[in-house]
Amino acid sequence: MMELPKSLLARVEEMGFSEPTPIQARAIPHALNGRDVMGLAQTGTGKTAAFGLPLVAQMLEYGRKPAAGTVRGLVLAPTRELANQITETLRALTDNTPLKVGLIVGGVSINPQISRLARGTDIVVATPGRLIDILDRKALDLGSCDFLVLDEADQMLDLGFIHALRKIAPLLPSERQTMLFSATMSKQMNEIAQSYLSNPVRIEVSPPGKAADKIDQVVHFIAKAEKINLLLELLDTHRDERALVFGRTKWGMEKLSKTLQGKGFATASIHGNKSQGQRERALKAFKDGEIKVLVATDVAARGLDIPDVKHVYNFELPNVPDAYVHRIGRTARAGKDGQAIAFCAPDEMDDLKAIQKVMKISIPVASGRPWEAMPDPSEAGRPGGRGPGKGPGRRPGGNRNRRPQGKPGGGGAAKGGGNRRGGRGRKGGAAAT
Repeated sequence: MMELPKSLLARVEEMGFSEPTPIQARAIPHALNGRDVMGLAQTGTGKTAAFGLPLVAQMLEYGRKPAAGTVRGLVLAPTRELANQITETLRALTDNTPLKVGLIVGGVSINPQISRLARGTDIVVATPGRLIDILDRKALDLGSCDFLVLDEADQMLDLGFIHALRKIAPLLPSERQTMLFSATMSKQMNEIAQSYLSNPVRIEVSPPGKAADKIDQVVHFIAKAEKINLLLELLDTHRDERALVFGRTKWGMEKLSKTLQGKGFATASIHGNKSQGQRERALKAFKDGEIKVLVATDVAARGLDIPDVKHVYNFELPNVPDAYVHRIGRTARAGKDGQAIAFCAPDEMDDLKAIQKVMKISIPVASGRPWEAMPDPSEAGRPGGRGPGKGPGRRPGGNRNRRPQGKPGGGGAAKGGGNRRGGRGRKGGAAAT
């Protein structure tokens, strides 16, 4: 398999992997040859192993331990959850080898991390903020770091870590191998690649903004006040299956989590106000099946590789379109099926349009009708057709939570009446455009 050491190949087989994914098959040979790599692939396609395998393979050739307070390879990740997942994978790959993998993240005491780094580390996986804290304390020397990996680099930009990257990069040797992996490629991302990579080979195995093919996506047009009732109704239909529920704010998701608990759902929450220990316990309970519903902000939109997540709910649409792609990428992983259900209130119409533009699709409507007139020529002049709206997501009269008018989406009323939630109908209605 791609000229990897026999011992590493044996370890990969023990972990249950026999065939490389497309991103792995194309990226690993270039990385093993020392090339800088810019890899573009949708979430859930095996990007961690795409850089982890060549990183470990080259480390195994060193034949000596790293000096005290130094690191040979640095992997930067935007969130604690993703950093934890990467660390778990790298530690599995380096099992029964002399290589040491360290983890540097916030939310826990910094002193134990500094103590472990003092002994020298082969590979450090870090979030940028905590790494800056450690560098400011002169507790780590990056001068002999031969490898830099930027994983989910586009989210690092979204979270404002570009300033941290600009502070970290000058501390690394100019002669190094750099690998950048991302699910999307913006103009700013290209600028990052030009600044920190040297003549990289670009590998793209899926169009930017594309979700996994086996995700069944639908959208419900529904007033804000009715979202919780619809969520309870839908969750009740699959109580024994894992579901992720995403929203925008820490306060809102904590409140939603407590509401679901009060209705008898085994629920936990993850957001920025939770300590690292609380986040890890919630994830473990979700993985172990002790809880079935995990409520989260976008802190969990990447880096969660949990088998058999059947449903992802966008209780609130993200205002960054790429975040939607990463949210729904938590389901239908490793070739399995999954469903992504979006709730769209009147003031979220622009967010939905932006998402569909990035993904180059029209998400099928499960219930309701779009809150604004859509640019469909076939609708022109029809009785009951709506004119232009009064601004993003608003009806004439300015009431943001008024129900959509006209026939229910899907051509028929669902159980409970067609107007209870803005004209809910059966799955399979017209696509939103």
